[in-house]
Amino acid sequence: DSRPAIVFFFGGGWVSGSPSQFHPHCEYLASRGMVAISAEYRVKSRHGATPFDCVADARRALRWVREHAEELGVDPSRVAAGGGSAGGHLAAAIGTVPVPEDERELEAVSSRPDALVLFNPVFDNGPDGFGHERIGERYPQISPIHNLDRGGLPPTVVFLGTEDRLVPVATAERYRDLMEAHGNRCELHLYEGQQHGFFNHDAGKTPYYERTVEVMDRFLAELMFLPDA
Repeated sequence: DSRPAIVFFFGGGWVSGSPSQFHPHCEYLASRGMVAISAEYRVKSRHGATPFDCVADARRALRWVREHAEELGVDPSRVAAGGGSAGGHLAAAIGTVPVPEDERELEAVSSRPDALVLFNPVFDNGPDGFGHERIGERYPQISPIHNLDRGGLPPTVVFLGTEDRLVPVATAERYRDLMEAHGNRCELHLYEGQQHGFFNHDAGKTPYYERTVEVMDRFLAELMFLPDA
């Protein structure tokens, strides 16, 4: 096999969280023919990690998948990244932010995803954005919205509730507009009245897991990561 793959990163503010958050998404995409992975990465509560460490781990995860593509049955030219909240930030960051100089020699195997699937992602780490008090003035090194000044970025789909108190709709709209201004594909899907984490699988208590998965499926099918349903 040489199948498309996706690597998901869990949410939790770079402080906590579990890869199990995206197990339902992985099971669904595996049933559709992808190799679907939910990655562990260092967080503050368990490893004393900084947000910069989290982004570095996300880059390592993408490289690892490509390095092991043959044994995993993965097409290294079709490796997507996804995530929710801080995990969405990690996916967006490795898709948009230039690789630090001290990691450039590792980029013989690229850490750049070929597509992004982002659920209420943290886009802005600047002075008015999420987590700035922890990230400080180095924010351009990992803040996705501050690194959209060029074309060739991964095609992206974004899911956000209109009542999200952590990720403003205006920020997501600005991200989409900046992406499109440079010729990059970016879809933004807004869900009226929904709050942060609305997309999570919750054993059928709300319809939003199914609704967002349906859009995710269509997006990945259009990119030839999935067969048509």
